[in-house]
Amino acid sequence: MRPRRLWTALAALGLLFAVACASEGAPAAETPVPNGWEVAFREEFDGGRLDTERWATCYDWNRDGCTNAGNDEEQWYLPGQVSVGQGALTLSAERRATRGSDGTTYPWRSGMISTGRDDWYGDPRETFTYGYFEAAIRIPREAGMFPAFWLMPASRFTPPELDIMEFLGTTQEVSMYAHWKGPEADERARGSFGRVDFPAGYHEFGLLWTSDELSWYVDGVRRFRVTEPERIPHVPMEMLLNLAVGVPDSPPASVDSARMAVDWVRVWQP
Repeated sequence: MRPRRLWTALAALGLLFAVACASEGAPAAETPVPNGWEVAFREEFDGGRLDTERWATCYDWNRDGCTNAGNDEEQWYLPGQVSVGQGALTLSAERRATRGSDGTTYPWRSGMISTGRDDWYGDPRETFTYGYFEAAIRIPREAGMFPAFWLMPASRFTPPELDIMEFLGTTQEVSMYAHWKGPEADERARGSFGRVDFPAGYHEFGLLWTSDELSWYVDGVRRFRVTEPERIPHVPMEMLLNLAVGVPDSPPASVDSARMAVDWVRVWQP
């Protein structure tokens, strides 16, 4: 079942009731949203189609679709792989040879959404500097998938980069990253949490980003924290959710499709 959509007067005041951990002896759920913060962005994915005034379906380098060549991903993103229905967003990966506008034929096609631009020369739909970012997501069980919920600079160049949720080669352990520009270019700090059967249901993945702290939450419990000043970005960021394919390994021949579902996305800010 998807998390219940409880939207009380307390939420309007910027307080979040965190989900209690079900396992015996687990840490108590915390309150990630600081007092006085208000909802700055809220998407429930109600209705029958994606709100394209709020979401793009590609990266800023969109030319009849796109991919992230820097990761050697195996999919070409297309808007037809993004759907909304029954109160959730679905990103669908499909094994289907797809020729990209870059001249390469990709073995998969898949879906993504972003608060960024429709093309390189456009304006982002929405950017954020600091906040608490959270989404309720159900990842696919199939091997070879690379689901992610993350923040990318509005400048379109990384680092910095904040990865709220990534699953790399496993569905049992979530990875959380902060990327920053160091003496050797891209440096990163990684946190992780598992073992959990994440595909069995929806889970809430969150990031608290302030001028002096980065704290990652899974189902309301803090699992990773970064406070070193050089690791904390201070630039406007776009918000993205995507289902990439083939990182770090290609799907087995027995896998022809996979789906990532998103129940809701919310952002709180001071």
